[in-house]
Amino acid sequence: MKSWRSASAAVAAAALLALTAACGQERAGGDADGQSVGNAAPAKGSYGDGYGAGLGSGGGSEAEPAGQLAVWKSKKLGQVLTDSAGFTLYRFDKDTADPPKSNCAGECADAWPAVPADGAKAAPGVDPALLGSVTREGGTEQLTVAGRPLYRYAADRKPGDAKGQGVGGTWHAAAPDGTKATAAEPEEGSAAEEAEGGAAEDAAEGAGADLPAMSTRQDPELGEIVVDKNGMTVYRFKKDSAWPMKSACTGACLDNWPVVEPVDKNDTEGVLKKGFTVFDRPDGIRQQTIDCWPLYTFSGDKKPGDVNGQGVGGTWYVVSPEGKLVGAPK
Repeated sequence: MKSWRSASAAVAAAALLALTAACGQERAGGDADGQSVGNAAPAKGSYGDGYGAGLGSGGGSEAEPAGQLAVWKSKKLGQVLTDSAGFTLYRFDKDTADPPKSNCAGECADAWPAVPADGAKAAPGVDPALLGSVTREGGTEQLTVAGRPLYRYAADRKPGDAKGQGVGGTWHAAAPDGTKATAAEPEEGSAAEEAEGGAAEDAAEGAGADLPAMSTRQDPELGEIVVDKNGMTVYRFKKDSAWPMKSACTGACLDNWPVVEPVDKNDTEGVLKKGFTVFDRPDGIRQQTIDCWPLYTFSGDKKPGDVNGQGVGGTWYVVSPEGKLVGAPK
């Protein structure tokens, strides 16, 4: 009996060693806590709205004053409210305007910093009476327009960026009156509209046509990155770990960062086969990995070629064919 147990233990140890060797050598700091593969507890602090982990301690980055508000005329979004530096201001569908209330706190506020009310001035041509404020947890005053709390988006890097538009289906660029920014409808059936729409549809269909279940494409700025069977960009979350395999994106986070479902290794092209395993998550979902790192897509990507999730919250990045983070700070 004793020898049988010793043999069984040896076999189990050998299997564990083999899996460890197959998994990524890149490690997520502080995550190697010895939990069994597939049975790791959901990580605490992965906040429900799932826009990536924060840029700070979870209380929200200290935001710059908005100053003199302005209006940016976007071809896609119509009139968009910006701060004095030209950065897009956003509203959150889960907030309320009557009474004003913000429902983005903790780590959510790191990815979506609240705009301070102090010193903000109405955009030219906008009724100053629309501006107000709401007291946030901690006592800071957040700018409101028509009762709607306003935010910036951490992934917007320069004036004119609107990468937060449509994220999670709940974040929208704000119009000058606090409503959702919406472009005027073009004349129905116009030649320009039909040509533009047809070209966009052809490009989207071509980008995702006849692809393997997982492959790569050449991005003009990011280089070779991984895409799924539909041509949609694949991402990794910096708070995850490869050994033990553990996802820190749980609950409602998955609404914005859906897992990549299991893929047949033989139906891939150009991606690393080592550590190309399926992760059985504690929530019962099966998730594909590369080099044992869990993989996701982003709900904010609307068509093949989009990389709107790149750098979100300082923790979400596109994936190289070897499973590495692309463009992440060292």
